[in-house]
Amino acid sequence: MENKNFFSATELAKILGVSHVAVFKKIKKGEIKAMKVGRNFVIHRKDLGHILGQNLTEENKKTINAAVKKTVKEYGEALKLLGRE
Repeated sequence: MENKNFFSATELAKILGVSHVAVFKKIKKGEIKAMKVGRNFVIHRKDLGHILGQNLTEENKKTINAAVKKTVKEYGEALKLLGRE
């Protein structure tokens, strides 16, 4: 992510891995805070953490933690070597 203060709805859709239509629906429902600029919506950088946090449920966090533990267990030595490069 480059150093920007605002993101378009389309850029946010790419970050979230969803369609821009899904982002527009969330904006209309008030789930994503956005400002209208002309015909487009923009999302402030400071609101990204909140937006990204909404998409990680406790179940998702558990799944990610389990995957990280498994990866470290199986590939820990290789990861250490890669970290030195």
